[in-house]
Amino acid sequence: MARMNRPAPVEVSYKNMRFLITHNPTNATLSTFIQDLKKYGATTVVRVCEVTYDKAPLEQDGISVVDWPFDDGAPPPGKVVEDWLSLLKAKFCDDPGSCVAVHCVAGLGRRWPVRRGGGAEAWMTRLSVPRAPVLVALALIESGMKYEDAIQFIRQKRRGAINSKQLTYLEKYRPKQRLRFKDPHTHKTRCCVM
Repeated sequence: MARMNRPAPVEVSYKNMRFLITHNPTNATLSTFIQDLKKYGATTVVRVCEVTYDKAPLEQDGISVVDWPFDDGAPPPGKVVEDWLSLLKAKFCDDPGSCVAVHCVAGLGRRWPVRRGGGAEAWMTRLSVPRAPVLVALALIESGMKYEDAIQFIRQKRRGAINSKQLTYLEKYRPKQRLRFKDPHTHKTRCCVM
């Protein structure tokens, strides 16, 4: 099977929040993945896809890994949204400007054998749809950005992010302003508006 191209990590920064939307590594590419995380200062990884690597090497390097998988191309379930926003509130209140990485398997494609007439085997590829960008969009919306602006902001950095089902979800999403910070420019005030 041919080697698949992996998109470069994309940093999304807004106010005192930094996100790294990245590819999902495998055990074979884990050292490069860890180097990328360190380069951007990410100390938390949110994995929203099936497990493709052992998280122990990351944890040995002081990087925590959280697993919140949800269906490919779908909007995130309510529990994932609540956990995501709680994590971000704690993370960015305690350490404004820190970086949270989030990844799925989007765009990498999955291949499986398909039998053709006469017993010949062919390979079919299905591109998966991004899940990580919709979580970043929710964070931007919760911090006060309009949903249209959040989508455009992310798509400027990651073309093709957010499918039509996710777009409808974000359009209907009603923020509760859970990521509005009192003073995002100073590290002295480390509280969030509740």
